[in-house]
Amino acid sequence: MHPEIFIIFFVLGILFLVIVAPIWIILHYARSKRAHSILSREDRQELHSLEEKAEDMADRIETLESILDNETPTWRRKGGENE
Repeated sequence: MHPEIFIIFFVLGILFLVIVAPIWIILHYARSKRAHSILSREDRQELHSLEEKAEDMADRIETLESILDNETPTWRRKGGENE
């Protein structure tokens, strides 16, 4: 074989390693990171369920606080002194 062919393949290999390979690796990891950050269907359902439960608990706490405010107006001050 001619030495020119080796030089051509050598130059093409170097260009691939210097230009194409780094871009390929960066895009690969950026895509895989984005794919892992997206929630699955089950995760979204679980998150929605937890959000509903948190809203229900907030409503219950608000109701309990209003009952305590009506029955024992000084309950908030008593709780602060114990801490």
